[in-house]
Amino acid sequence: MDRSIPAIITGLVLLGVLVLMWRSWRKRSRRDAALTAGYPMPDNSGAALAGAETYYVATTPRDAPLERLAIGGLGFRARAAVTVTEAGVTLDLDGNQPVFIPGSAIDAVGAAQVAIDRVVETDGLVRLSWRLATGSASGPDDRRAVDSFFRIIDPNDRARLVDTIQTIAATAHQDESEA
Repeated sequence: MDRSIPAIITGLVLLGVLVLMWRSWRKRSRRDAALTAGYPMPDNSGAALAGAETYYVATTPRDAPLERLAIGGLGFRARAAVTVTEAGVTLDLDGNQPVFIPGSAIDAVGAAQVAIDRVVETDGLVRLSWRLATGSASGPDDRRAVDSFFRIIDPNDRARLVDTIQTIAATAHQDESEA
């Protein structure tokens, strides 16, 4: 039997899959085009309280860890540095501009096991739950809730990073309620 016919069929199937993947990513990119990564970087964010080298996995809609958002600067996996200051969290992904998340936009930080194409040991990922900035400023309810996932490279940095993020988020929310 001639092997060229199965090879052609296999090639066409693979080409079809690649075309569908490309089309899906374009559609997702158009859907998420209005979303912006982070907030304006403050002039003085304060002293660094904690930091860690991480692998950035993805940013997804809240409680939908298998649906990647195509947000500029947060659309692809990368090595990253996460720095926590008094003002918020800065995500510095390799090859992208730093993304700043103020403490008031952070809802929670915790552990996760699954995100997009990454499944790790129990509590192997850090999940940062926060709200994206939007064009209107009518209140926190109009900001889209998302989760960003990271894998901390040095496990010794994990507890300090998570505790510091929880502290600055609680402080920012307390300051908001008092204002």
